[in-house]
Amino acid sequence: MHCVQKISKNIYWVGGNDRRLERFENMFPIPDGVCYNSYLILDEKTALMDTVDISIGRLFIENIAHVLNGRKLDYLIINHMEPDHCANIEELLKRYPDIKIVGNKKTFQFIGQFYDFEYCNNTLEVKDGDTLNLGSHNLKFMSMPMVHWPEVMFTYEETEKVLFAADAFGTFGALAGNLFSDETDFENHYLNEARRYYANIIGKYGPQVQTALKKVSQYEIKIICSLHGPVWRENLSYIIDKYDKWSRYEPEKKGVVLVYASMYGNMENTMNVIAGKLAEKGIKDMRMYDVSKTHPSYIVSDIWKYSHIIFGSVTYNLGLYYGMESLLHELKALNLQNRKVGLVGSGTWSPCAVKSMQEKICSMKNIEIVGTPFEITSSMKQNQEDELNSFIEEFYSTI
Repeated sequence: MHCVQKISKNIYWVGGNDRRLERFENMFPIPDGVCYNSYLILDEKTALMDTVDISIGRLFIENIAHVLNGRKLDYLIINHMEPDHCANIEELLKRYPDIKIVGNKKTFQFIGQFYDFEYCNNTLEVKDGDTLNLGSHNLKFMSMPMVHWPEVMFTYEETEKVLFAADAFGTFGALAGNLFSDETDFENHYLNEARRYYANIIGKYGPQVQTALKKVSQYEIKIICSLHGPVWRENLSYIIDKYDKWSRYEPEKKGVVLVYASMYGNMENTMNVIAGKLAEKGIKDMRMYDVSKTHPSYIVSDIWKYSHIIFGSVTYNLGLYYGMESLLHELKALNLQNRKVGLVGSGTWSPCAVKSMQEKICSMKNIEIVGTPFEITSSMKQNQEDELNSFIEEFYSTI
């Protein structure tokens, strides 16, 4: 049974949801599932914006057939060639053999890398700034490399002023009937997942996102259609401003994320003491995570949100505890910047956690280690409280 919704008079959402998938890209937990968006424009010519993941392929084909109602499909626009958006190209070619697949040079390179079917007689290669007229709708293609793959492009529909934005402005989480962001409690239901999606999927490419934002700012945009998450038709500046801040690596608010690696509870206790003393100084809305229990994507998301971080880790095998080492490696890979960091380390017979963390953090861009790192041997003792208070005072003075 088809499941479609109208975006406007002649533009339809023909995507679907997957609540069974446990991990996005087999990496990121998605407890609320994920939606795969695709959009179909009806005009003198018909055009489909991207396909969907193979998991909802049957529903997707039913949706297209229902909206077309016997008409042929003239164009398939490929804005992004990641498999969760391109898995149904071959099936569409079988059903609509005269279809033109619209993409850039890199798009067609990737089709050939992923699939073995014959498509060369169905291609229409476009470049940045090219247009395609469907009748009363006119599509303008904008190259957006590395947001977040090299072949990515946005498509701007000039008549209704709709931006088809590939993976940009997307979020984890399936849709619950409400297609438009203004129909949802976005800030409470989707914002954290939108940030987690951005930080972990697109976060590395802040400069490219900045370029994309500048490029689209010259156009009047009334609707933003992402490949994941709700459609934006009201208060577009809300999500655009979030992307602007996130891509400049600026924290959304002042606050502290405390992240620790603890084997037997001594480091955890130390971090709890630190958090309590910061709370006594008036610091609110802190977050604390055990790297061994929380998936790093959630930690990364909150680090993107807040201005200050305290990393606390035990020494392990004359190095850094694996979970903490992995997290710091990921933060560097994601190009995290503009944060202030405090360090807490421990060890029993050859402590080197602080040194290891310093080396990794100093290799990042614009990350400032504040205060003198606080170190314990095995467990914190009462006679270290003055030293701890000094560490907290130095750290607090920068908030």
